[in-house]
Order: sequence, then C-alpha cells, then structure tokens
Amino acid sequence: MSGISLGGATLGLAAFPAKANGGMSQGKKLKIIVIGAHPDDPETGCGGTMLCFAKNGHEVVSAYLTRGEAGISGTSHDAAARIRTKEAQNACEILQARAAFLGQTDGSCEITPARYGEMFDFLKSENPDIVLTHWPVDTHRDHRICSVLVHDAWLKLNRAFGFYYFEVESGTQTQNFAPTHFMDISSVIEEKHKACLCHVSQHIDRVIQNYHGPMEKFRGMQAGYSYAEAFIRHDQSSNSIPS
Repeated sequence: MSGISLGGATLGLAAFPAKANGGMSQGKKLKIIVIGAHPDDPETGCGGTMLCFAKNGHEVVSAYLTRGEAGISGTSHDAAARIRTKEAQNACEILQARAAFLGQTDGSCEITPARYGEMFDFLKSENPDIVLTHWPVDTHRDHRICSVLVHDAWLKLNRAFGFYYFEVESGTQTQNFAPTHFMDISSVIEEKHKACLCHVSQHIDRVIQNYHGPMEKFRGMQAGYSYAEAFIRHDQSSNSIPS
C-alpha cells in the first residue's frame, strides 16, 4: 500500500511505527494489540486493519476490557458474558487474532491504581510493537476508561510501542475524531463484516448499515480507496518501521 497525504497519511503496513527503542528491520514479524472496551469494539473499529496485519504474517491480539456483561437486555451478566465471549472468539477466528479478556465488568469499568496496574502488567507481558485503542472523547464511559488505562500504561512503559486511536460509531459514540492515518481495507471488507456479524446479540447488521458501513466508505473517500479505517496517531508515537 502506498502512502498519500489527504489531511492524513494513508497507512500501508510499513507506515505503522515500531517500538521507540531502535526500530526494526524490514520483514520482522510484529505484534499488534487492539484493545476495546467490549466484544465487538475491536472488530467494528479496526477489524479490517487486524486482517491486513494477520494476512501479512503478523501476530494480532484482540483484547477486551470486559466480556460485555451488561450488553444483552433481559439476560443476566453471567449468561451475557458467556454469549459475548463466544461471539468474540468466533470473530477472532475469522480475523486470525488471539482473544484476550482483561477482567473488568461492562458498565462498571474503573480507573483505580489497581486497574492501572492490570493494564500495565498486561501490556508489559505482551510486549507489543503497536497498540490501537479507543479515542478518549467518546459518549460511552467504558470506552473513555479503556483509552485512559491504555494511555497510562504506554507512558509508564516509556512509550515503548506505536500508539494509535480508533473510532467506533463516530458521531454517536466517538466524537471530534480527526484522522491522521488511514488503512485501505478494500480487499478484506467482506471478511471484516463476517467477523463483526459474529456478534449476533448486538444486532451488528444494523450497526454496519447505520454506522460502520457508511464510515468505511467515507474514510475510503478521504483516503482515495473504496473502503478504509481511520486512526489518530499519538504525536509522540514512534515511526521507525522502514517504508
């Protein structure tokens, strides 16, 4: 994928930054972690990007702050967690990603010293090259909390990985999102939607129709592709993978 500048850079795989401490050689396998608040957030926000990395031989982890316990009306938290965990695992099979669950509870996410420590420990143990998470200006409290926890861990890890924000249901949830980078997902759009549709309990067909489908087309128009996903790169994030 070649890079262009249309109010932001278009991301080819090589355009994502590597670790801040020295970069990495061309062709090295990367570890990419996408951290969302709930099952379906990583998939809808950047499932196409996850697929692009996985299909190029990189390791992809889809991390969920919660198991979506409060996300099925009329269903107990335990039952909803079982349903949504399975949906996430099914989606990850399609995305060629490994699922990880970080132990908070949907609708009751916390920012505490202990929760900061949990995110730090997770990212330190995983030792990623690139992390993508929620943009912090968002109407959903869990999304905001997830973003703050990841950002804090990045700082405490001395900005050791490339750091990007993604969008979900822009205008309704994500707010004030002005992308700096785009990923062309035209070649994987059908697989992305297939993964998203694993989240049957969330009526993702409507989410694609009303939100992410139009977003993918609009971001594609911005970047000069049929379909794209958009990101904001933290301006202190490294950019050391050779292009």
